[in-house]
Amino acid sequence: MPAEPVIVWFRQDLRLTDNPALNWACSLDRPLLPVFIWSPEEETPWAPGGAARWWLYRSLGQLVDALAEKGLPLILRQGPAGRELDALIGKTGAAAVSWNRRYEPAIIKRDAAIKSALLDRGLEVRSFNGSLLFSPPEIASKSGGPFKVFTPFWKHCLSLSAREPERTATLGVPAGKKPASLPLADLGLLPEIRWDRKFEDHWQPGEAGARRALRRFLDHALRNYGAGRNRPDQDNTSRLSPHLHWGEISPAQVRSAVVSAGEGRGAETFLSEIGWREFAHHLLFHFPDTPEEPLRPEFGAFPWKPNARALQSWQRGTTGYPIVDAGMRQLWETGWMHNRVRMIVASFLVKHLLQPWQEGAAWFWDTLLDADLASNTLGWQWSAGCGADAAPYFRVFNPILQGKKFDPDGVYVRRWVPELGKLGTVWIHEPWAASTTELTSAGLRLGETYPAPIVDHQAGRKRALAAYQGLKKQS
Repeated sequence: MPAEPVIVWFRQDLRLTDNPALNWACSLDRPLLPVFIWSPEEETPWAPGGAARWWLYRSLGQLVDALAEKGLPLILRQGPAGRELDALIGKTGAAAVSWNRRYEPAIIKRDAAIKSALLDRGLEVRSFNGSLLFSPPEIASKSGGPFKVFTPFWKHCLSLSAREPERTATLGVPAGKKPASLPLADLGLLPEIRWDRKFEDHWQPGEAGARRALRRFLDHALRNYGAGRNRPDQDNTSRLSPHLHWGEISPAQVRSAVVSAGEGRGAETFLSEIGWREFAHHLLFHFPDTPEEPLRPEFGAFPWKPNARALQSWQRGTTGYPIVDAGMRQLWETGWMHNRVRMIVASFLVKHLLQPWQEGAAWFWDTLLDADLASNTLGWQWSAGCGADAAPYFRVFNPILQGKKFDPDGVYVRRWVPELGKLGTVWIHEPWAASTTELTSAGLRLGETYPAPIVDHQAGRKRALAAYQGLKKQS
């Protein structure tokens, strides 16, 4: 009599290497049934946005091919996860299910219900931490509560043993009964109007693409990462964030490779960025309302000035501030933005324009390939000053000085705002300060070929400080 198969439920762990759920399933020496279930309705309101769905489509295609090389099919299903697992168990007689945990609030609740139901049916069920170095429920401050400041959080984590990469198990044989599987195209992940095709020039989703990205970073950028990470005009970042989000590579693999590279200060700084990712998930786990609500409750009364036209100018990269516009256009073209520029554009939206941080978070969610609920929430609440370890209210990034400091020759701006390409470097970050002769020579007409600033920097800064001061007096 053939052995009862084990279902390996792939989620945001689209890899074969260092996959704890897959490794455990292989250890049972039973037929394997790899499964992916597309159920965005169970993630509302934070189902993957348009850009993230493109990445998922490409990554699933790579996983299908990788499993096929091992003689295993990936069963694709769509609908409520519990229902689809029940159907698969009924069809195949599976006696065990494994998966790697996700830590978003809605998914924690869903998975707990599924696990309970499967256990009640007598199945063997195992879940694992495959996406983080440290499991959020296991990290606590000396008082037993969650951390709210990064430095003590990361110092505590560094005193512990991080999860190490697991050896890749030998994959077993496929289940005897192959249930029906949807074609990948039927999941509807790609947009009807193919605006996403531009991503293909910039990214290689999948486990092999993740390994290549890590190797490129280790070989060419890690050594100078400490100073170079703030330069959007240079290629000094890892660009691993979408690969990490979709689990094509694990943070344990990344950490192990970086430690082995032994690049001193650059390695230390990069690992602290991995630490911020851990911190973001720690906060989301302990404060599940923060994707919509400020961690600091007094910010619920902040005097935002919602303005659809201002928001649209920011989204389209037509604010009249070159470094801001360059970042927003890079985002639209590539599905990614340099982290230094993310901070600049976020500060501009919430402080210069006084637009609610939730609007920025929603736009990033839909347009970022690496849209991660924990990191997106932490970043926007940090910029708005209403979250953990947040930027102080009086810190209002000057987009002109930020541009001059981190894009001193205007290389980044010229790439993403080509209408400014002929403008002299001295004026590239403040074209309104150039003379009429200089503008004409560069083929520029402010307000026509490139917009005039939608807000004066000093006036915007003053208005923001007044709003924050007023909130501070009320609290």
